[in-house]
Amino acid sequence: MIAHNLVLVAFILLMATAAFEDFRRFIIPNPLTIGLCVLWPLYFAAAPSLAAALSAIGCGLAVFIVGALLFARGYVGGGDVKLLSAAALWVGPAGIADLLMLTGVLGGALALFLLVPAGSRIAAAARSILGQATADTAAPRYVPYGVPIAIAAVIVVLSPNLV
Repeated sequence: MIAHNLVLVAFILLMATAAFEDFRRFIIPNPLTIGLCVLWPLYFAAAPSLAAALSAIGCGLAVFIVGALLFARGYVGGGDVKLLSAAALWVGPAGIADLLMLTGVLGGALALFLLVPAGSRIAAAARSILGQATADTAAPRYVPYGVPIAIAAVIVVLSPNLV
């Protein structure tokens, strides 16, 4: 049980770091998503089943394939695709709908916040404080979708573990 909780803490830290880096630099470093994928078997070991493992891998792969197509068209960032795919691996088929729905709702709220001039200025000021210089405080061109992905993933992964 302690090992399982340590894995969950590591998951939260990796997701928080991914959200922070995406907000600050619009980049989700590859070692973070690799770390999530490497850590997953330790999380999954708490309830091992070949069918469940293959289903979770299938969810991650399906999200990656759809995300790669969206990335190829320029609709989403590559880091967002990789982070969402890693999150899909963690939530598996039981949580994939919740993950995608919550990510969409949180991402839409973030996009609306960034479209409001005051929200855009707040985000630019926060990035400036964090060391990322911003030349333009007008409406942002990109939405750091790693933030809603990470929040949604933490909520969906932790929900069954808090019972």
